[in-house]
Amino acid sequence: MPPYQELYAVGTQVRIADLPALEQFRTSWRFHHPLGIEQLAFAGKSAIVLDVGYYHGGDVLYQLIGAPGIWHEQCLGGENAARAV
Repeated sequence: MPPYQELYAVGTQVRIADLPALEQFRTSWRFHHPLGIEQLAFAGKSAIVLDVGYYHGGDVLYQLIGAPGIWHEQCLGGENAARAV
């Protein structure tokens, strides 16, 4: 994606990545907004995008309804991950 261009718009239903993918991201990501341990409990669950923001440099960050914390775009997805609500 180009910088400052989200893949999922506000109101879109997304699927949070599975547990192995979240754990891999959590252990390898060394920059801003790391995943919290409490976020791992939401692996594989669906949520609706509440807000979209951008970190300096263009990283897309999401707030999800019903799933705490800030979510990186890399932590959302999978086959048929998103559909407009």
